Amino acid sequence: MKILGEKIFAKDADGNLASRVGTLFLKTKGLVTKRGVHAMQRVMWLDEINAERAAAGQPAMTPEEEDEELSQSVDLVFTPNYVLIRPDPSRMDLAIMADDELQKIVSKRSIRFLNTHSAKVRNALRARGENWRMAREPISQDDMARQIEGSKVAIDGYDRIYYYNHATGTRYLTADGCAGFEKLPPDILRQQIRQAQSLMTSHNRFGMLEVDLFPVCTPIEIKQEFRAIDVDSLDDDALKEAIKKVYLDWRMAMPVGLREESVENFEWRNEMSRTLSAGPNETSVDELIQGISPEFYRQIEWMPGARIEHGQVIFDSLWDEYIRTHDPELALVCEDRVRNIIFNFARLFSDIEYINIGRIARSLARDPIESSRRGKVYFIQLKTFEKAEPLLMMIRFMKWGIAEHLDEGKDLLQSIIEANEYTDYIFDRRLMCQQLGMNLPKRVGYGQCTEVYRSRNQYNGTTVRAFYTVRNYVSGTASDKIPPARYRNPAFALKFAQLMGEAAAIDLIVGRRSSETKENLFDKFYEVLQFGPDGLPVSLQVTSHAGSFVNYLHTLEESVAPYANVVRRRKNFVVDYASFVDAYCGAFERKILHVQQDYREHRKAYDELFMHRPFDVAGSGAYRWAKTLERLDQCDASAVAERLRHCISIEDGAERQQQ
Repeated sequence: MKILGEKIFAKDADGNLASRVGTLFLKTKGLVTKRGVHAMQRVMWLDEINAERAAAGQPAMTPEEEDEELSQSVDLVFTPNYVLIRPDPSRMDLAIMADDELQKIVSKRSIRFLNTHSAKVRNALRARGENWRMAREPISQDDMARQIEGSKVAIDGYDRIYYYNHATGTRYLTADGCAGFEKLPPDILRQQIRQAQSLMTSHNRFGMLEVDLFPVCTPIEIKQEFRAIDVDSLDDDALKEAIKKVYLDWRMAMPVGLREESVENFEWRNEMSRTLSAGPNETSVDELIQGISPEFYRQIEWMPGARIEHGQVIFDSLWDEYIRTHDPELALVCEDRVRNIIFNFARLFSDIEYINIGRIARSLARDPIESSRRGKVYFIQLKTFEKAEPLLMMIRFMKWGIAEHLDEGKDLLQSIIEANEYTDYIFDRRLMCQQLGMNLPKRVGYGQCTEVYRSRNQYNGTTVRAFYTVRNYVSGTASDKIPPARYRNPAFALKFAQLMGEAAAIDLIVGRRSSETKENLFDKFYEVLQFGPDGLPVSLQVTSHAGSFVNYLHTLEESVAPYANVVRRRKNFVVDYASFVDAYCGAFERKILHVQQDYREHRKAYDELFMHRPFDVAGSGAYRWAKTLERLDQCDASAVAERLRHCISIEDGAERQQQ
C-alpha cells in the first residue's frame, strides 16, 4: 500500500502525532496521512494518481474515474493509541474493507470505529462479534469515584466547582456548582459568572466548549437562561436571585436520578464518569446493549470472539496475532475460556447470527467480600435468526472446580470427585432456596468446557473440565444501586421496604452468608428490583443463591441483626422513617410466618426432598437442609421480627448518642 505522508502513529520533533487524520483509498489502494483535512487529502491522492499516469504516458483520470476513486475511500482519525475508522453508515462494506487493509500495517487491537451512534454501524460490528471495538475500557466503581474527585478544578483559583475532562479540555459546571456561586463575595461572584458565560461560548483547540453544563442532556433553555444573566445591570441581591432561579430550573430539568450530586449516587457517578472520560473522537457505548442495568455500565470488558458466516464459526483474527506473537498484552484479552464458551454455544445453537462475550472485570457488589480468584462471570449477547432481539445471558464459573482442588494438592481423581460433588451441591442449594420461596431466575443451565491446567505440580499440562452455570440476564436495578432521591417518594419507599422485608426473611431462613468471611450478603448487589410504568417497584428477584446455607446452626434470633442495616442505611433518604421501618419489619414477619406455615402444612414434601442425598453432620447439603427446617419450625416469627426492630432502634439510639 502506497503511503503519502508519515506512517500511522509517527510523531514529530515535539513528540506529538505527525498527523491526526488520514484517508484510506480502496480502488487504487493507498493511504494519505499528510497534514490537512480529509478533503485536502483526497485532492492530494487524485494529484498523485494523475502524476503517476502522466509519468507513464497515460491520460489524466476522467471525472467519472475520479468520482469512483473518491467513492471508495474511508476517513480515519488518529489518536496516540488508536486508528479510528469513521464509516459511512450506508457503506459499512467499505469500512470493513478499510479495516482489513489497516490490519496489514497496524495491529487490530489498535483499530476502533466511530459513528457507533448509528444502528447500522453497531449492528455491523455486533454481527462480527466485535463489541470490543466499540466499547471503552472498563472502570471500577472505586476508580470512578477517584476519577471524579480528581477532576475537580477551579478557574482563577477560587472554589473547585468545575469537573474537568482531560481528553477534551471541557470543564463541566453542575447545578450544585451553580448554586455555589451564591456563597461568593459580590465582586468575585460577578467575575466568575462573566467568565463562565464567556467560556460557554468559547472553543478550545479540539473544537470543544471550554465550559459546558452537566449533564450534557441539559436543555438548551437552561444554558440560554444562564448566559442571559445581566451581570452588570443587576444589584447583588437580584444577581443572587437570578442564579437561584437558574439553579431551580436546572434541577427540575434534570433526570431524577441525577439530582443527588454525589459519588454515592450510582446514576450520577456513572453519568459523570462517562462525561469526564469521553474523548473528542471516542466511540459511544450508550446503545451498545439495550435494557442493561446501570450497575453494568462500563463494567463489562468485551473480548475478541468470533463471527458466524453461512453457519461457519470464524474466530477473531486477533487470535491469530496472539498465537503468532505470544504478546503478553494480547494474552490478557485472548482468553481461552471465551473461545471455549463460543465453541460450546456453536455446538448447541445451529442458528446463531452473532455472539459477543464480555467478562465482568471486577466485582459489582457494594462490599465485594467474596474471593476474586474463582467464579469468573461473563456476559453473553447472543442473536439467533429466529429472534428479533438478542438474548442476554450470564455465565458464572464454579468457585470450586477440578483445577482449584488440584491447587490444594489433591490428586486428579479426588479433584474430579469433589468437583462433581460441589456441582451437585450448588444445584441442590438452588432447589432448597426455591422450596423456601426465594425468587430466583426461572431457568438456570449447566455447562462445562475443557481447559489446560497450568501449575507447578505434576498435573501441569493436564486437560481438565471447568464447570459453569448459565442463566438469562435479569433486568432491573440492584437494591444497593437505587438513587437516594427515589426514596423521597413515600409510595416508592414503602413498596421498596415491603419487597426488601419479604426477601430479607427468606435470606435469613436460608442462612445466606459469605462462605469465606461469614459476613451478611443481603442488599449487596444480588437483589434486583423491577419497576412498573409508574416507576414504583413491582417485584424483586434474587440473581444468585451464593452463600445460602452457610449459616445453618445459629437461631434466626441470633442471626437477624445485620438485616437492620437495610433500613438504617436509607434513614436519611426517606421522608417517613417510622413508616419505612414498619413496612420493612411487617413484611419480614409475615413472610417468615408464611414460609413456616407452608412447611408445617407440607412437612413430608420438605423433609423428604433430599433423603436420597448423603446425610453427614460434618455439613452435607442434606444435613444443612434438615437443620434449616428444624430451625424454621422452632422459631417464633414475632420474636424474630421484634429482635429486628430492637436492632434497628439500638443502632439509631447509638447514632444519636454519637451526635
